[in-house]
Amino acid sequence: MPYYGYRCLNCKRRFTLYFTFDEYGKQEVRCPHCSSDQVQRRIERVRFARSEDSRLEDLTDPSGLEGLEDDPKALGKMMRRMGSEMGEDLGPEFDEVIGRLEAGQSPEDIEKEMPDLGSMGDDLGGLDE
Repeated sequence: MPYYGYRCLNCKRRFTLYFTFDEYGKQEVRCPHCSSDQVQRRIERVRFARSEDSRLEDLTDPSGLEGLEDDPKALGKMMRRMGSEMGEDLGPEFDEVIGRLEAGQSPEDIEKEMPDLGSMGDDLGGLDE
């Protein structure tokens, strides 16, 4: 969307204006709060739409996995990033494990304190093996 952010150098307030691509740079910009023409363009964050395959490819890059087995905080950070990239709510248990890892608790200690985590995906819906 062609919305452009500005900051007024006179009243110091921020504002956003809509311009078509043809209008941008040709129309005079004035602060809607004080009518000053002393404005500065703000560069805002840029977002890129990426495919799920592209996001997961970045997450499974082997160079980003080095040292995770020895650093619970880094493992927690990586898992939080993976959860965020998946875009799904993974539940309160996932959030608790991430929080514990980021606090420096080892995966082994988490597993001892939360023994039900390992059985969460073991239910085969009543089917025999």
